[in-house]
Amino acid sequence: MKLYSTVFAEARAEQEIERSKFITTVRPVNTREEAEEFFAEVRKEFKDATHNVPAMVIGDKMQIQWASDDGEPQGTSGAPIVQMLVREGITNTALVVTRYFGGIKLGTGGLVRAYTGSARLGIEAAGICDVTEMSVIRFRVEYPVFSRIQSISLPGGAAVSGEEYTDKVAFDVTCPPEDAEAVKRAVSEYSAGGAEVLSETADFVRVKRG
Repeated sequence: MKLYSTVFAEARAEQEIERSKFITTVRPVNTREEAEEFFAEVRKEFKDATHNVPAMVIGDKMQIQWASDDGEPQGTSGAPIVQMLVREGITNTALVVTRYFGGIKLGTGGLVRAYTGSARLGIEAAGICDVTEMSVIRFRVEYPVFSRIQSISLPGGAAVSGEEYTDKVAFDVTCPPEDAEAVKRAVSEYSAGGAEVLSETADFVRVKRG
């Protein structure tokens, strides 16, 4: 089950429009406090910029939506960015579009297009991921069994991680909840019934799109 979509990683993108330079910095965040710390960092880095327009959408149901125009005409920069994020279903995301004014005024429509277009470039650079509920099953098997498991494809595109090597090999398998039983059967078959299931938990995992 998908909980929400967000940006995958911090990123930066830049473009020039009518001699004005627009620099977008994007970061995944979980709280308003994290977003505000991020805004302060970007403002400090680009303290000589004409405008640093911040925007955030936070919460699995987008409960927090906030932006500032930072001196641009009201409604031409921050608010359109938030609207774009909501429309695209992207949350837990903070971004700042920095502008160095190049001497040519863009007009109301031009500003909206410039800021939303710049924000979109930043999001594309960061990548989008879906935060999805997954089952995490921890197994323990003999070394030859683990070698076989590494060479096969487990049901549902399950991923192996968290290996711990002692007298046997302990490892995690992350898979969609609906595939958990099939994964356990597959590991049991490859181990001839010798695999131990140490734990099974639910977790929310970031799965990058594309």
